[in-house]
Amino acid sequence: MKEIKAIIHAYDNIDTATTSAALATVVRVEGSSYRRTGARMLVMDNGIWVGGISGGCLEGDALKRARQAIAKSVSTLITYDTSSDDEYQIGVGLGCNGIIDVLFTPLNFHDKNNPVEILKSSLAVNRQTHVLITITRLEGDWLNTKAGNVIKYTAPESLHFIGNDLLERQIILAISEQLVEGKSSPRKFLLQDDKAVETFIEILPPEINIVLMGFQYDVYPFSKLVKEIGWRVTIVANPQKLNTSITAIADEVVAPERFADLPVDEHTVIVLMSHDYKTDKYNLPKALATPAPYIGMLGPRMRTEKIWRELAEEGIAITEADMGRIYAPIGLDIGAVTPEEIALSLAAEIRTALSKRSGGFLKLRNSTIHDRAKERI
Repeated sequence: MKEIKAIIHAYDNIDTATTSAALATVVRVEGSSYRRTGARMLVMDNGIWVGGISGGCLEGDALKRARQAIAKSVSTLITYDTSSDDEYQIGVGLGCNGIIDVLFTPLNFHDKNNPVEILKSSLAVNRQTHVLITITRLEGDWLNTKAGNVIKYTAPESLHFIGNDLLERQIILAISEQLVEGKSSPRKFLLQDDKAVETFIEILPPEINIVLMGFQYDVYPFSKLVKEIGWRVTIVANPQKLNTSITAIADEVVAPERFADLPVDEHTVIVLMSHDYKTDKYNLPKALATPAPYIGMLGPRMRTEKIWRELAEEGIAITEADMGRIYAPIGLDIGAVTPEEIALSLAAEIRTALSKRSGGFLKLRNSTIHDRAKERI
């Protein structure tokens, strides 16, 4: 989400009278790659770009490809095969060992349905998961669509302009499958009359929202770190007790009595870090009343278990399901000592939990780092 916001910011500041631009989007990855599908790069014809589609090995060639797409006013799908032994292939010898499809789409600044405008309209809607369908390649004759088109899917009616009932049904089924998985994926649809459509169906969730219940000094390094990652920060505390350096970082500061008004969804994390026993004990049931999948409690295990016992004695028993989303003591075991290192430990555990990973050493992982999803037909 941070990359998309940076691209939108740069796009909004383009001098459209003197500068043209194209959007490069990774729409398919086979094998290993530094960036995954959905990675984007805004390229301007003056040589400036924002974002990235690789670890640096493809960006130089992407600048040339983007300029070509701008000059021709036609979207172009380019395949980079970094697994090839061909010494002339871009990216060879850099260790990626994968095949990457990148779609280069020239941007018409007057078209409110160009890819960046679609991203802008999606981000303008708060806390929603969006489905974006990018047409990457077409075979056969098509009247109402072309490669490079991006469709924001909100209902079956979003696809009616295609004019093919069979294709619409196939796309809707694919979207349903991917929403259940929560993953973006390239999809190819084969039709009669030698027609085929290749797409990238992207599941674009809202940014992760970190709700920090506390106002002590260690809120600052943690907030600073997660903002650098690209997450949203909401602080629940008395605004008068917060240092101005913290309020300058936070996206929102909410008074404790307004906690129930906060929108909490499956992409929301709640961290109790008031350093006050009574406050954390009071806040835990409030946090558990939300659907937040991750609730962290700062402090030693004995302190946390005492809170649980006292709540149970008061008739507020914590269920087994709730125990599954409580993380206490909070953080990964990395030997953190300073507030900054502790912030790193907390952020790493949050990412681990939301990704449903173990948080162990990658060198001990028996499978690939990322899922090797291939195009599905």
